[in-house]
Amino acid sequence: MKKTLLTYAFFLLAVNFSFAHFLWLETNTNGAVGKEQEIKVRFGEFTYGMIEKTAGDAFAMVDNFKLWVVDSQGNKTKLDVSPKDNYYLASFTPQVEGVYTVILDNDKIDVIDYSKYDFGIFKTHYHAIAKVVVGKTDQATASDNTSGISIKDVSKDDGRAKLQVMYKNEVLPKTEVVVFVADQWSKKLETDENGMVEFDFPWSTEYVVEVTKKEEVPGTYKSVDYEFIWHCTTYYVKK
Repeated sequence: MKKTLLTYAFFLLAVNFSFAHFLWLETNTNGAVGKEQEIKVRFGEFTYGMIEKTAGDAFAMVDNFKLWVVDSQGNKTKLDVSPKDNYYLASFTPQVEGVYTVILDNDKIDVIDYSKYDFGIFKTHYHAIAKVVVGKTDQATASDNTSGISIKDVSKDDGRAKLQVMYKNEVLPKTEVVVFVADQWSKKLETDENGMVEFDFPWSTEYVVEVTKKEEVPGTYKSVDYEFIWHCTTYYVKK
């Protein structure tokens, strides 16, 4: 608890918006045909329980996101969202069995200058994925991020995750992957030469997987120059 408060105080004092924050999705991993499936879009620090309010300044900087669902046949449907207290709410109703991939993307975020924190001037690109399984299937999730990182779930065993990390449709080898649960627990892993990473689910709880990458290419966004793009992708699983 003390560590959580100290961390939160650091974020309040140092910056209004932290690159350590990320967007993630929350939904039940198992769905049913004909039953409405709710999705929540959250922003903050998952493992510390720091969740931003949708009416706050921090969430307002990243709320220009797009959200859609891709069914097992590759059909892509845009989802409408509505703001709640500390999340945006969306929903869809599965019509057939299969794997549905919920995808969020946001590269419309203003340039941030963190030079005084030795991080540089950068543009952020957030991407988030969640998996919904309807019926009995071991299909992989869809991958749809040609300009950044994507995490593809290719698991065959319900008790063990097998993920493939992609960057601009190419495998991303030897890259750090962080697995988070609540109460400040995390585990760092590394993708192999094929961008693959595997881990067990030790508890029945929510997991958020995060992968980040600096794209060392300068550019200009809204007439503001930046030194690089900071890509951050999350994958949500509820067990």
